[in-house]
Amino acid sequence: MNNQPFRVLIIDDSDLAREGIRTILSSDPTFEVVAEGQSGEDALELTEIWMPDIILMDIQMPGMGGLEATKRVKDKFPYVKIVMVTVSDDIAHLFDALKRGAQGYLLKNLNPESWHEYLKAVAVDEAPVSRELAFRILKEFSQYDKPDPSKSPLTAREKEILGLVAEGLSNRDISCDLCISENTVKNHLKNILQKLHLENRVQLTRYAFEQGWMGKRQR
Repeated sequence: MNNQPFRVLIIDDSDLAREGIRTILSSDPTFEVVAEGQSGEDALELTEIWMPDIILMDIQMPGMGGLEATKRVKDKFPYVKIVMVTVSDDIAHLFDALKRGAQGYLLKNLNPESWHEYLKAVAVDEAPVSRELAFRILKEFSQYDKPDPSKSPLTAREKEILGLVAEGLSNRDISCDLCISENTVKNHLKNILQKLHLENRVQLTRYAFEQGWMGKRQR
């Protein structure tokens, strides 16, 4: 269990937006804002200095934008979680951000409780992929030939859980659906990630689609 607050870096060219994000996070001791920046260049420099757990990254910024900054930060610091913060749920932009390594996104008009819940899930790799983004991933990879699922190292139960992850279900939803505990789900996911040499739910979702397991229960 993490007893230290999650260290957060805010990157947004709007002073008002940064102030709003800082106010939201300050109401929950789980988070500590360690630094703020206004550009993609700032994101790279401040990540190296502060080594944050999470970066809240605006997409549209002068100079190096959030998408390019995400790719460069993840190339140098793959451990860091990046969440795109945007006023628009433009699936094309958000999907592009995920391909560059982001873990998810938040809309600026969501209530603070939603931010807290989502960021805590991101910090421990439990944030579900939204259905809209899941279908975008499916569309992106449906054009490629799928690998032979029979050669997968996963058990039938692990395949079943992975299919539910691809549908956008949270750990709690999966535990209710399969009548197992959340801890059991978490342990299954740890095994799955280790077996597949993957890092997070976004990569798991892509793998499930590549295998053709979306919406299919493996028995």
